[in-house]
Amino acid sequence: MRQILIAGNWKMNCTVEEAEAFFKHFKLQKKEGVEMLICPPFTDLPLTNFFLARTSVRWGAQNVYPEEKGAFTGEISPAMLKGLGCSYVICGHSERREILGESDEFIARKVKAVKEHGMTPILCIGETAEERKNGQTEERIASEICTAFFDIDKKDVGSLVIAYEPIWAIGTGAAATAEEAEAVCAFIRETVKDIAGKKAASDIRILYGGSVKSENIADFLKEKDIDGALIGGASLKPEDFLSIYEKAGK
Repeated sequence: MRQILIAGNWKMNCTVEEAEAFFKHFKLQKKEGVEMLICPPFTDLPLTNFFLARTSVRWGAQNVYPEEKGAFTGEISPAMLKGLGCSYVICGHSERREILGESDEFIARKVKAVKEHGMTPILCIGETAEERKNGQTEERIASEICTAFFDIDKKDVGSLVIAYEPIWAIGTGAAATAEEAEAVCAFIRETVKDIAGKKAASDIRILYGGSVKSENIADFLKEKDIDGALIGGASLKPEDFLSIYEKAGK
């Protein structure tokens, strides 16, 4: 049985003062079979470590540079994130692909670096509205997965996480229906099966992201190939994020 993962991506939100206020109102009642993860900005990671170190909540980063150290001004290495207690790292979010021009190949290096440092990469994939309209969803998604996992040992693929985030649904309020998301997530699982085998496909967790809220989380989690959610705006308020967590379950 795959454990449900409810992951919050704060994006470029929350100063240290705002993050402290969040955690002071964040009182989680642990639910069996559901894992909670918060990915704040780099500047909030030490504070997050302080507040969550003795809880069941995991924390991670929104990005990483795929080198151990060196002359990469402004970047953060996987070793630095590991040292701050990160368990997960988001790799290839569409905002980094679309706004900052990160290539599939560069994201693949991140996935490998994160895994090699004992953390779990969350590979984000998804199609634009135009690609969806032109029937290119599966083509784009298969390409992103194949490139990201090209240099990953097949026995390790099942321990990774994929987040399907249709670009047209992120921050727009226009979430895919549960049935639409399930169709793509089922295709993702079949693609993983083709790459790494049946066991990896069965083990890998696939999240849905894109305008997820407490009102629709249960619908997504009823689908057999959706194992959780990557949540943006709704993760910024303790009461909203906790409500999603409470309603998560199969």
